[in-house]
Amino acid sequence: MGAKVTIKDVAELAGVSKSTVSRYLNHGYISLEKQKRVREAIEKTGFKSNFFAKRLKTQESKLVGIVLPRMDSVTVGKLLSGINRIFDPAGYQGILLVSHLSIEKELENIQNLQQQGVDGILVDSVGLTDRHIKIAKSTPVPIVYTGQWNEAVPSIKIDDWAAGRMVGAYLRQMGHRHAVFAGVTPTDKAVGIERKQGFIEAFCEERPEAHVDFIETGFDFLSAYNKGAAILELAPTVVVGATDNISLGVLRYLHERGIRVPEQISVVGFGGYDVGAVVYPALTTVAFDYELLGMKAAQYLLDLLAHREVEENMTLPLFFVERESVRNLTAKYETKAPASYLELT
Repeated sequence: MGAKVTIKDVAELAGVSKSTVSRYLNHGYISLEKQKRVREAIEKTGFKSNFFAKRLKTQESKLVGIVLPRMDSVTVGKLLSGINRIFDPAGYQGILLVSHLSIEKELENIQNLQQQGVDGILVDSVGLTDRHIKIAKSTPVPIVYTGQWNEAVPSIKIDDWAAGRMVGAYLRQMGHRHAVFAGVTPTDKAVGIERKQGFIEAFCEERPEAHVDFIETGFDFLSAYNKGAAILELAPTVVVGATDNISLGVLRYLHERGIRVPEQISVVGFGGYDVGAVVYPALTTVAFDYELLGMKAAQYLLDLLAHREVEENMTLPLFFVERESVRNLTAKYETKAPASYLELT
């Protein structure tokens, strides 16, 4: 077919209605089977919607796609604030899609944004897979990933391994020998693997008596709270939550059972959420500058769009915040048997 292909032509070839093709182009709901047929028909006909045609003519739509893992998160809010601080002055508007912590949904969102003709896509990724890399390499639309890192694609993240080591070294200095690391699945390489590995390495280094148990939880407060009993059964002197949210869930569980923090058990987190400063006791944590991460990621994408040289220094600062939730167990302090708090449950 020639250049004047219409929605009707695509609909007839795909065996669907014109409204189905229109919904597909506008990111409306149609079944996966119909999505496949419409996509194949568009590829065969070379059809471009008016929006795509405008983009081809002007070389830009001034729209960027933003894929987030969730919306009910302090970190995502700060990340989005940083992104907007860069995109707004540059005249870019964002199309926001949420993956609900699903890798499959994340990939689907990326593909949907590509179909909508955005200039670029920024993805706060749940976990980078070979399919993410294949998509990034097979499209002219630049994609920048945050939260995870892979040298094969444009990506930027905090140093989760270094953050883990910060906490491990601190607890080692405070005399702790038995920790429970409450963390997420290894599907999330950054938080589920690197952060945990950094902690274990620094905590156990050249200390055969040191031991770390692992309890799997979700990112949310409630799932961490629900693992409270399993954590206490292991009788650690300290619980390390892979995020502040996890640590706050554990803290709540301990409070409800009259277990004193840090006198009977210590708690540490990662993230530096504001709420960690107002709970009692205030939460010791490693603070990350998520707003700066958003700004750097957005600038990275704009540099790719403008074919400018990308900033080489992508290092993001880590701040160790010592508050009140960790007890010092070194020799000059009296220590109690960690099993004592089990009697309170």
